[in-house]
Amino acid sequence: MFEIRDVHVAYGSVTALRGVSLEVHPGEIVCLLGANGAGKSTTLRTVSGLLHPLRGEVLLRGQPIHRLSAEAIAKLGISHVPEGRRVFPGLTVRENLVLGASNRPVRRQELEDDMAQMYHSFPDLERLKHALGWTLSGGQQQMLAIARGLMARPQVLLMDEPSLGLAPILVQEVFRVIKEINTRGTTVLLVEQNASMALAISHRGYVMETGQIVLQGAAQDLLRDPQVKDAYLGGRKAG
Repeated sequence: MFEIRDVHVAYGSVTALRGVSLEVHPGEIVCLLGANGAGKSTTLRTVSGLLHPLRGEVLLRGQPIHRLSAEAIAKLGISHVPEGRRVFPGLTVRENLVLGASNRPVRRQELEDDMAQMYHSFPDLERLKHALGWTLSGGQQQMLAIARGLMARPQVLLMDEPSLGLAPILVQEVFRVIKEINTRGTTVLLVEQNASMALAISHRGYVMETGQIVLQGAAQDLLRDPQVKDAYLGGRKAG
């Protein structure tokens, strides 16, 4: 589906990614684990076009996309749900969802059908569709951010810390939704602080340290790996 090859990214004089290479196959959930500052969010931002690499390339279906704008990449089918939800607080739930579909030409009935699907997957959003974004709880804002990303009908969904700051019962709901999204055919690259739950729903995973991939493998193998257990499954958050 897409591949990152030997990507180097810097913020000014600070190098954030140092030769990162990874691949995500069609229909997979792939998780990216690592401590705060390891480069996970930078990796997602590079895939979605918010950042451009100094070296290396990002390929979608074999074609380079790393010099394209974020808007152009969204139109190719990559949707980014950023950390911190980033809903538009002065817009209603419905208006946020409409904006999510702005990357593609869409007829009114098609738009209504897509919103009906979002309301089915996220019942709170239908009840609150006329509420302003700032009035929603943290969990409701996270659901809105995911639904807004799905309104683009993406082939690939990039998700950055979707469970951050949520109560445990809402964390369970977020992961249920991610699995449902994937079952419907969307490929997912997931950055997540809850390493055990991320690995439990993923097909494969990568571990990052200081801007580099240091470990990769099948999710179940990583769950059993002593290095991963010690760093991310033994009481310390993956960040």
